[in-house]
Amino acid sequence: MTFSRLSDLQLDTLRELSNIGMGHAATALSQLLRRGISLHVPNLTVTDISEVPTLLGGAEMVVAGVTLDVLGEARGNILLIFPRESAERLLGALVGQTGLDPLETPLGASTLCEVGNILASAYLTALGQMLQMVLIPSVPRMALDMAGAVVDAVLIELSQSGDLALMLETEFHDNEGGPEPIRGHFFLLPDPETLHVILKTVGEDL
Repeated sequence: MTFSRLSDLQLDTLRELSNIGMGHAATALSQLLRRGISLHVPNLTVTDISEVPTLLGGAEMVVAGVTLDVLGEARGNILLIFPRESAERLLGALVGQTGLDPLETPLGASTLCEVGNILASAYLTALGQMLQMVLIPSVPRMALDMAGAVVDAVLIELSQSGDLALMLETEFHDNEGGPEPIRGHFFLLPDPETLHVILKTVGEDL
């Protein structure tokens, strides 16, 4: 079973799961930032992971990527990608302006990994509660590189489980009147058996 065979109803089911997970993540980020943060998922699509660099603006566009493995009773991968400008704005809100490029400092890298960990943990908690499974993220890994290189690294990890992903466009909104929303992309890449379990559990199996 692959994402390419999902019906509109099944995609709607996954969209609802995604919104629940992002709601949990928004709460966690609000606590971290000590200010109101909303996370919206304006678009959810199935995409070939090899097309991701094009969707992000081109293979040579510099992005900050955080990757995690899904561990526990189901398996897969999670990939969080921010355009460099969005990553810098997010880190500026988290660690303040230091006069240094936050993505080039150990503090900035670890902070962005923590954001990825919060998003992945919240998403997997919501998903695990519905599936009655224990799902946990691995230690996050962060890369600052061209989009093509970041995606190539993920493709190597996915060589045995396919190359289609569920892509959630995510928008971070400051509820206290902040600037333009910070945009990123959250990718869920379950292995085929895990996708089967997800759909069967919510009554939308093929």
